[in-house]
Amino acid sequence: MDDMLCDELLQEIFRKLPSTPPSSLSVSLVSKRWLNLYRSSKASLSLKLLPHNSMVISLSSLLSHYPSLSFLSLVLSDAADSTSSNNNSSTTAFFDNVLFVVSSSCSNLHHLRFLAGPVSCLSLLSLSKSCSQLTSITASLSRPLFLNWVVSFPCLKELCLHVCSTDGVDDGDKQFGLSLNEELDVKFGLETLCVSGIQADDKGISWLWRNCKRLKKLQLRSCDSVGDGESFASFIWCVEGLEEVELRKCRSVIDRVLLRLAQNCASLISLLIYDGCSREGLLEFITTCRCNLQKLDLRLPLDLNNDHLLAIAMNLRGLLTLRLQSCCLVTGEGLHILGVALNPTLEELALINCDVVDREVGLLATLGQNLRMLRKLDLSYNEMLVDKELISMLVSCNHLTELKLRGCRKLTSMTMVTISKTYKGLQSIDIMNCPGIGAQAVEFFVLNCPQMKQIVVEESKVSDIARTWACHKFIEITSGS
Repeated sequence: MDDMLCDELLQEIFRKLPSTPPSSLSVSLVSKRWLNLYRSSKASLSLKLLPHNSMVISLSSLLSHYPSLSFLSLVLSDAADSTSSNNNSSTTAFFDNVLFVVSSSCSNLHHLRFLAGPVSCLSLLSLSKSCSQLTSITASLSRPLFLNWVVSFPCLKELCLHVCSTDGVDDGDKQFGLSLNEELDVKFGLETLCVSGIQADDKGISWLWRNCKRLKKLQLRSCDSVGDGESFASFIWCVEGLEEVELRKCRSVIDRVLLRLAQNCASLISLLIYDGCSREGLLEFITTCRCNLQKLDLRLPLDLNNDHLLAIAMNLRGLLTLRLQSCCLVTGEGLHILGVALNPTLEELALINCDVVDREVGLLATLGQNLRMLRKLDLSYNEMLVDKELISMLVSCNHLTELKLRGCRKLTSMTMVTISKTYKGLQSIDIMNCPGIGAQAVEFFVLNCPQMKQIVVEESKVSDIARTWACHKFIEITSGS
């Protein structure tokens, strides 16, 4: 039987298999031939590493069995000894050796996620010579920052940099022509940039801001600044063409970033701000920005209030998506005004863990009447939300295709029965962590929703009948996170 299928056919079959352990273990137990063919067909691989010298040799041997890799993820194992990071110089040298192994073993890589530890510019330059097709790199760097190596990757479109809190040694990167202030006359095609951990005295980041003139998406995470004083002056070069910006835990620098966006970026269509923003800075951005913002995602428990909602209603009437999380200070009045203003355009609304949903009876019904064109609705983690309030909103939202109710602990099976009888166009629903919704209601829902494509629910609530019918109707049932 083993010889009846040619290698090429088996490899094509293996490429279709999910990467979950049951599938890979089953294949490996058939024969050595199947195991070798399975490995050679794999395009992606994720590994957790232990920082021991013997691991480098083992990694080299392992990667030799995966010649077709286009995606590789290497992170530090949870079991790694915390004392291994005490000597940052030796740690960087160790991870450089790991990266050299990757360079010599994976010449076809397109995506590399290397978060096992900080690496030097020299090892990244070596990587560029062996893996010239890389389009996405995620890596950790120590200070001081030298970033000119980025231009050595001609196909690079996405770059994610994690700046380590500890300083590394100056490994002589300057001798390779890596000047902090060097201007390069090259076609620098980077479109997505994610940086975390920037501090006010980081000088090397200035070069990156000046040369990222084609940037479309920018993510800043846990940044105290965008670099030193020169870096702030250079930051304007990268913001003009931005379309998406995400700012997470950047309270100390966010006002200046928002000011630059409001003054210099007319192409912005998506903005996310989580965990930190001054009320005045956000209000100034909303009232003065020149862009046609279409998506706004805010998680600002103590910074967002009705003044911001009124400003959005006045100045951001083209919004298609509005996501609010943990908005403790907004009231039903502010949301009502916002609903009236966004009535013609809004297609997606999220009110996640928002106290006002529980506090004000009738709020959801009013929002439903104003926002009849909604296609996606997320009311997750409103633990006191009851059936009557939810249904009073849904009766007006006849165009819904996606509904998320995760963590709404007061909802009961009545909601599922009502939805299945009334909303035949619904295609996706998330009812994880809703103890009031039982297996019988899930089964009834599967049987009576003709357009349903995905249900997110606990495995224990899916009966054999529900699973069988879901298979017949091509409904994906998952308990995804």
